[in-house]
Amino acid sequence: MPEGTGFSLQNRGGLFSLNPTHPNILIARKRPLHTIIPGFMTKGDVKIAFGIMGGFNQALAHAQFASNIADHRMNIQAALEAPRFTKTTFDGCDVLIESRVSDATRAALTTKGHQLSVKGPFSPTMGSGQAVLRDFSSGVNFGATDPRNDGLAIPEPTRLK
Repeated sequence: MPEGTGFSLQNRGGLFSLNPTHPNILIARKRPLHTIIPGFMTKGDVKIAFGIMGGFNQALAHAQFASNIADHRMNIQAALEAPRFTKTTFDGCDVLIESRVSDATRAALTTKGHQLSVKGPFSPTMGSGQAVLRDFSSGVNFGATDPRNDGLAIPEPTRLK
């Protein structure tokens, strides 16, 4: 972070264009889609930091993770393990979806016009992530890792003063 600026530098601005007729021309107030992955959630004394890798899938995977926590009351491990879907194109109704999504849900999506491509139960196409949770009221830390990849959540022993 350049001193005194309040922002960090990154090299993921590659989706800007220098072509003056392009809709994503490099000008003020334009915000390209990028794949910088950290996410943060907080509620009261509970703070969660998470990231799910996977290119254009990241925004969808982050939204699904956050919904699993906030709407479905999952813990961070269950939220990472939950079945996912993704879309790798901007147009059309094509959707990639894991086989663990119920037949009934997949049938309902197909009835609505989605064209599903069913992937394996823990498809790496859906990205993979890690999460940490700190409950400041209890002082307990939790870690979680996605079974779609080879990460680990390994606790460190408390350091005695």
